[in-house]
Amino acid sequence: MLAASYEALLIGGRAGVGKTTVGWEISAQLQALRIAHCLIEGDNLDQAFPAPADDPARTKMTEANLAALWRNYAALGYRRLIYTNTVSVLEPDLIARAMGSAPRITAVLLTADDATARQRLDTREIGSQLGAHITRSTAMAQHLEATAPSWVARVSTDARSITDIARDAIAATNWATQPSQSADHDLRLEY
Repeated sequence: MLAASYEALLIGGRAGVGKTTVGWEISAQLQALRIAHCLIEGDNLDQAFPAPADDPARTKMTEANLAALWRNYAALGYRRLIYTNTVSVLEPDLIARAMGSAPRITAVLLTADDATARQRLDTREIGSQLGAHITRSTAMAQHLEATAPSWVARVSTDARSITDIARDAIAATNWATQPSQSADHDLRLEY
């Protein structure tokens, strides 16, 4: 498998926008289409305390852990990665380095208004961090909208079904419409 044939779909957005749920639905829809892929939830790559002194933002930790996971998937023949993380759409270079190649990257910024994000966080955050998540979510939404490059697709999640949102994200990749990739060929992974 040539490294140049790797592809990544980055799913980013504020807390409460639905990144994880949409990532799982994208995976389910790709499975139904028999399109081989792997899904990595980026929030799990840097959950360590305290942060290393030389990596307070845990960026190096995230990249190293993503690279380790991707190496394992790539060794099994996978060439498509779905990666969910709040700021993933701002970090295509980090993703490319972790994949060890020059993958074709598609990025989707999921958006939601403050009321929608608040409602979702109210049902998800049952511990002591609800207020902090709401504050960070609002600030991050503004930051992402202001700094995400124009080539990043924006997909609203307000009052929309998860299946429709995932369908929009898949459409941005063209994975389901690439004529050179039949479903049978796509599932014959090289071991």
